[in-house]
Amino acid sequence: MKRPVIGVIGNTYLAENRFPSQRVGEKNLKAVADVTGALPLMFAGCPDLTDIGALLDAVDGILLTGGRANVHPARFGVEPNVKHEPYDERRDAVALAVAEACVARGVPLFGICRGLQEMSVAFGCSLHPEIRELPGRVNHRMPRLENGEIHPDHAVIFGDRHDVHLTPGGTFARLYGKDTIRVNSLHGQGILNLDCRVVVEGVADDGTIEAIRIADASGFALGVQWHAEYDPQTNPINRTLFEAFGEAVAAHKRAA
Repeated sequence: MKRPVIGVIGNTYLAENRFPSQRVGEKNLKAVADVTGALPLMFAGCPDLTDIGALLDAVDGILLTGGRANVHPARFGVEPNVKHEPYDERRDAVALAVAEACVARGVPLFGICRGLQEMSVAFGCSLHPEIRELPGRVNHRMPRLENGEIHPDHAVIFGDRHDVHLTPGGTFARLYGKDTIRVNSLHGQGILNLDCRVVVEGVADDGTIEAIRIADASGFALGVQWHAEYDPQTNPINRTLFEAFGEAVAAHKRAA
C-alpha cells in the first residue's frame, strides 16, 4: 500500500522582503515523516491557490501548524488592533474552511497552536489576542532574556513550562493514561469564549485552554495549544499525539 499523505498548511511569507512565498517549518514536516509514517505535503494557505475539495481528495489527513500571525479578529466579531499584528488573512480563509470540511468529511485533523485557534474559530469560538492580559493568567509566550530578546537556546524556548490538566475520561486522558501532562508554551493568543462544538480536553494551571476536540466529529479532530511538533521523536507526550494522528490517517486511507 502507498504511504498516506498528510497536508501541512503554509504561511504567507515575504522572502527577501519582496517575493510573496509560502513556508512551513521543517519541524512540522519531520514530525509527520518521522512519527506518523506518512508523506508530508505542504499546501498553500492561500484561497487563490488551494482548492479545498481537491486537496481533501488528495490527502489522508491535515495538519494545521503554528504560525507567527494571529487569526484576524474579524473572524470572531472583534475590531482589529495594530498592536496585535501581523495577521495572515489568506491563511485564515483556507484554514477555517479546511477545518470545517475535514470534520464534515471525516478527514483526520490535527491543530497545533495557531491550528487549535483556527479550529476553535471555525466552530464558533472567540479568541483573546494576549491571553496573559486576562486576570489570573500567566505569560504563555516564549522565554526572553532580560533585554527583551528571544532566548537563543531552543532547548529553553521549547522546554516544558507548565502542566496541562486533562479532562478525566476524555480523549486525551485516554491517550495518555493519566490526567496531567507537562508541555511547552509559545503563544500569545488563546481561546476566550467557547462554542458548543469545541470540547475542552485540557487546561493549564491558570485556566488557559490547552487541548480541545471537536464534538461529534466522525474522525480524529484534536487540537493542542503547545508546540507538539518540536520533539515528538524523543518526547513521549508529543510522540503520543503524532502516533495517534498517524493511526487515524492510516485508517482513513484504508477506508477510502
